[in-house]
Amino acid sequence: MIDFGIKDIVDILIVALLLFYLYRLMKNSGTLSLFYGVLAFIVIWVVAFEIFDMRLTGTIVDKFMSIGLIVLVILFQDQIKRFLIDIGSQGRWKHFRRLFHHSAKDDDSDHSEIMNVVYACMSMSKSKTGALIVFQRKVPLADYEKTGDIIDADINVRLIENIFFKNSPLHDGAMIIDNHRIKSVGCILPVSHDMNIPKRLGLRHRAALGMSQVTDAICVIVSEETGRISVAREGALTVNVSTIDLEHILSSAI
Repeated sequence: MIDFGIKDIVDILIVALLLFYLYRLMKNSGTLSLFYGVLAFIVIWVVAFEIFDMRLTGTIVDKFMSIGLIVLVILFQDQIKRFLIDIGSQGRWKHFRRLFHHSAKDDDSDHSEIMNVVYACMSMSKSKTGALIVFQRKVPLADYEKTGDIIDADINVRLIENIFFKNSPLHDGAMIIDNHRIKSVGCILPVSHDMNIPKRLGLRHRAALGMSQVTDAICVIVSEETGRISVAREGALTVNVSTIDLEHILSSAI
């Protein structure tokens, strides 16, 4: 008779949660097919070695498993880093602390800063001024901030518009906003190599999508060709976003 208790249920739930998180991580990074391949390999290993006791096949697969883990760590070091940061980040406790230290003044200040970005994007959209604004969330973006010029300034509509003005030397790079401050401008972001991105979308969109694949940041793009506003988050790109939707996305996520 099989002894199946609460401990086994908890064990299965933990493994299921880890597999789900791994699935979501690889889906966002565009490597979902590799996830299925690794999962199939694990199933073969369990069936051959644990269930049917096929020693030769099980031993060979077991050796590949040992080497494969090292290879996976090398290939997905950025995703693993994001996973560990996501678990240990203090940002995960911000909403919990707000339950005990709620302040209407803080909420008004946060919303005012978000609206400054929305108004700036609205203005740049009308004038077809290209822009790329990155909002840091739980994953630190210090390495990307160092690729640009640190300014550490208040979020201001006119400042944002001047930075992305076509004749500005910093208009080609990304602006990073962290802790309700414009931390750095002219930043270089990782470019996504996803083949499903429409060819009509330029480098700003690819950089925003790439940033959202390796971090949990929210990236706002204003197209220089069409003036349309897009948002990249969690490895997905949403194009032609209205200013009302943009306000809702930023207010709910930041």
